[in-house]
Amino acid sequence: MPPKLYAHPFSSYCQKVLIALYENGTAFEYRTLEDPKANEELAALWPMKRFPVMVDGGRTILEASLIIEHLDHAHRGPVRFVPDTPEAALDVRTMDRFFDNYVSTPQQKVVFNAIRPEAVRDPYGVDEAKAMLETSYRWLDRVMADREWAAGSTFSLADCAAAPALFYADWTHPIPDDCPNVKAYRQRLLARPSFARAVDEARKYRPYFPLGAPDRD
Repeated sequence: MPPKLYAHPFSSYCQKVLIALYENGTAFEYRTLEDPKANEELAALWPMKRFPVMVDGGRTILEASLIIEHLDHAHRGPVRFVPDTPEAALDVRTMDRFFDNYVSTPQQKVVFNAIRPEAVRDPYGVDEAKAMLETSYRWLDRVMADREWAAGSTFSLADCAAAPALFYADWTHPIPDDCPNVKAYRQRLLARPSFARAVDEARKYRPYFPLGAPDRD
């Protein structure tokens, strides 16, 4: 049986996994969380009800990075997401954690603040999150000066993380003009067929973006 993925098309972390699946043409059952039955199944599997979650061979795998590492071993394809050599693997995992912790996390903080009732919003926290994004953009601009992909010349787990992270971060707090390498990298990610497919599948949900989705991408 193919792996079963519980996910929503508009979620950045779900897109991260979808990119990996689409890269290698991996067959899977898509349990989209628009379906109430899929939501019930997810709650039974993982009481936190956070997604994505994958079920494969009787095993439940949580968190996007771990799902992609599982796919790399259990459903190996022509694209390898984590290199076999320890040093190269560490580089990939380092960049993966950077995008999750220092791009996605502050980006989501700004978005979640906009969803809150106005009386309990946290403008100071939003300013902190935007400052972290600024720092992250500038650090990444230096890193990407001589790289095609996040960890070097090969598409990897790190790029699966980077694509939705930078996609939504630029909507939330635009990448500044003095970070041309980040802007160019984001465009390369958008041109990647696997991510382009994930973006198109989520296009109809853009009116739900609480900050207002820009008329681009």
